[in-house]
Amino acid sequence: MTAQTIDAAPAERCTLPIWVGLIVYAVLLSTGNRLLIDPDTFWQVAVGQWMVDHRTVPVTDVYSFTMQGQPWMSTQWLAQVIFSQVHGWFGWAGLVALTALAIAVTYMLLTRFLVRYFGDTPVMILLPVSFLIGLPHFYARPHALALPVMVAWVAGLLSAAERRQAPPFVLVLLMTLWANLHGGFVLGLMLIGPIALDAVLNVEASARLRLLLRWFVFGLVALAASCLTPYGWNSLLAARAILNLGEALTLIREWAPADFSFLGPLEAGALLIIVLAFLKGVKLPLMRTVLFVGLLYMALAHIRNADVFALLGPMVVAAPLAAQFGGRSDAGLTFPQSPGLAAALTVVLMLGMTMAALAMGQYRPAANMSPVAAVQALKQYHVQRVFNDYDFGGYLISQGVAPYIDGRTELYGEKFVVEHSAARGLRNPASFFDLLERHKIDATLLRKKTPGAQLLDQIDGWRKVFADDDVVVHVRDAAARHTVQPNVKPPEGAAR
Repeated sequence: MTAQTIDAAPAERCTLPIWVGLIVYAVLLSTGNRLLIDPDTFWQVAVGQWMVDHRTVPVTDVYSFTMQGQPWMSTQWLAQVIFSQVHGWFGWAGLVALTALAIAVTYMLLTRFLVRYFGDTPVMILLPVSFLIGLPHFYARPHALALPVMVAWVAGLLSAAERRQAPPFVLVLLMTLWANLHGGFVLGLMLIGPIALDAVLNVEASARLRLLLRWFVFGLVALAASCLTPYGWNSLLAARAILNLGEALTLIREWAPADFSFLGPLEAGALLIIVLAFLKGVKLPLMRTVLFVGLLYMALAHIRNADVFALLGPMVVAAPLAAQFGGRSDAGLTFPQSPGLAAALTVVLMLGMTMAALAMGQYRPAANMSPVAAVQALKQYHVQRVFNDYDFGGYLISQGVAPYIDGRTELYGEKFVVEHSAARGLRNPASFFDLLERHKIDATLLRKKTPGAQLLDQIDGWRKVFADDDVVVHVRDAAARHTVQPNVKPPEGAAR
């Protein structure tokens, strides 16, 4: 598909993006509690409020007792401030509505990009697949606010490449915004290179050097724009800290690889891509192949990248697939309504749904991430040093209790995170008690099924003060004596 054909595509007259945004917003708002199942949301809001109160960004840890005063910066500072204010004004319903709106706008932008190449019907088939693949990582977290910026950024790069031009410099404003919203802006910088090569390889040889130089200058300007944050160029180092976590990443659910032992949306999507490639004989240019395979690898290596693949994968292959299979054959036929009328109706419906959601106040974070009663019990004992499960750290911060560990994994580092996991899982029981003594732990907040919590039931000097179906709390008490003998069964056939 040539640049002229792309520019002539009547996408601006198609109202499908507007209706897609409305549908996505309605779906996410109706299942809003699902957006609140991530424990990191608690500390994201707390950090944002801290910044508002202190009129500055953090440079050291002020929350945990294990890393108090250690260097730490929040590369998501702008999104956290927005989250804290929305939560303060509208509660959890406000965060749900904000996150749903950001994702809805993301899919509006994605749809607007795709309808330049494909008719309404293929796009309507593709979008639900994209949504289902990305859904597991759609949470009320800063990355959600960065998703529309990411899509707009990549759309700008790809559009320039398809016109065989360098991107306009005004596009770097998106990079500055992205760098202040979320650390994923590093991916945006990394995409400049392969997209630039895609553009250069598709122009006449005599024009390649000049175009390459223009892309190179754009890349330098974008890099400089990404440093326009309160942390300057140090924001780039935060990504390196995450990547250096090594073994610790395997212990965090969202950093786990795709699991083909069951057929989830991502796994099914990957298999569907293979099937379609064989059946249809899909052919992609070299750099588009590199980009698509790279995005797919990111998603398969770490499921937290599934939404990135779901959104950017279709954009990368749109132009070459349209050129191969024919492009917009039914453009404007399915949704021919007036864009102005559609937009006005969408705004009215969204406002109505939002007001209803705020009035009902039905949204609450997942109960298994917010142990309300357990923390109330902890506070009654005035404990200072709590050894907690990883998922409870965010809630502890939100309640003014210093955690042992929380979701800021880059702050704690690989060794600390691995040691914590090994201790609570009793890979070496001696190390568990060594950790409790070394950090002078005076209480624990663990899931009931955690091996460490079950062992404390049988150990003198620790008293269980709270338990429900999911959580158990122990406090250190020198006078406590266990009253239940461990239920130890010898292996089958062993001598008695």
